[in-house]
Amino acid sequence: MMSKPTVLFVCIHNAGRSQMAAGYLRHLGGSRVEVLSAGSTPADAINPVAVRAMAEEGIDISGEQPKILTTDAVKTSDVVITMGCGDTCPFYPGKRYEDWVLDDPAGQGIEAVRPIRDEIRSRIEILLGEILPDRPEGVATS
Repeated sequence: MMSKPTVLFVCIHNAGRSQMAAGYLRHLGGSRVEVLSAGSTPADAINPVAVRAMAEEGIDISGEQPKILTTDAVKTSDVVITMGCGDTCPFYPGKRYEDWVLDDPAGQGIEAVRPIRDEIRSRIEILLGEILPDRPEGVATS
């Protein structure tokens, strides 16, 4: 594994699930990990309910913009986590792929989005343990 793993989160609209996941990974992984997110068909704006759900956790994702998925983003990533984008995600050998089956928060109220958010958080914590074993925040690695 490279000194700083890059993780790419991909969903269709890059407005909810992938943005929440990216927000958590930035928050919990800090400078130890590079975080990217994108969508195969990006929405015009991030889901305001996802922004609110993350704000409850003290994480501000309101400045994020949905981005189009590029092959470059996939090529530069060590781990690619897809969330319901199916066959639209490009596949490159030698990368770690995971597909996280999560409900789509689009059009849902905050009560429906909170459990999705919490599920994402627990998956992020597991992922961090796998890609950053025994590397506490603030310790320089060569």
